[in-house]
Amino acid sequence: MTSSPAARNVLRAITRESVRAHVAEVAIELYAHRGFDNVTVEEVAAAAGISTRSFHRYFPAKEDTVIGDPGPWGEFVRDEFAARPAEEPLWRSLHASFDALLRAGGKQGERQKRGLRVLTSTASLRSRHIEKHLLWEGMLTPLVEARLPGLDAALRARVIVQASIVCFDVALAAWAVAGEKRSPRELLAATFDQFDIPATAGAPVRDER
Repeated sequence: MTSSPAARNVLRAITRESVRAHVAEVAIELYAHRGFDNVTVEEVAAAAGISTRSFHRYFPAKEDTVIGDPGPWGEFVRDEFAARPAEEPLWRSLHASFDALLRAGGKQGERQKRGLRVLTSTASLRSRHIEKHLLWEGMLTPLVEARLPGLDAALRARVIVQASIVCFDVALAAWAVAGEKRSPRELLAATFDQFDIPATAGAPVRDER
């Protein structure tokens, strides 16, 4: 029995993601032991058992083995936020959306911690990480702005969205620290609890002086 074209496409997609995960795991192991800047693409490819050309079919750049593609995850958070009840406090909706992302990501283990430690200790990776902030901000800000009445809604929406992304990043960075026993979700709750943002922040009071 031959498989259908659709089934073959699914199989290819699964195989591709499996190879990507394998290469990323090998790469992060090398970076963790030798430093990101001290490992070449050729060395990652050889350790993973693929050619350099194959490496670039899966990852446009070495940085992508650590950061991956933040676009789909940003879309996930955006869609989760859009599905939250309109009457729910805004900050709670954002917390729930990022919490859903952590749940969707599955169980987080030592490999993910190593990847985060490599990310936070490498200047070029931190720079690329800023691109994620900008991408996710662009996805979330219009939805948050739509729920904010009063003056400067766009400005306040950007501030609130950036604060939520920082909460997410700080929670993961804290989780990656050696000896931390709390889960990413527990740390996410702790970071979001540091802010008290009203459900619908009213228009700011103008200074008439």
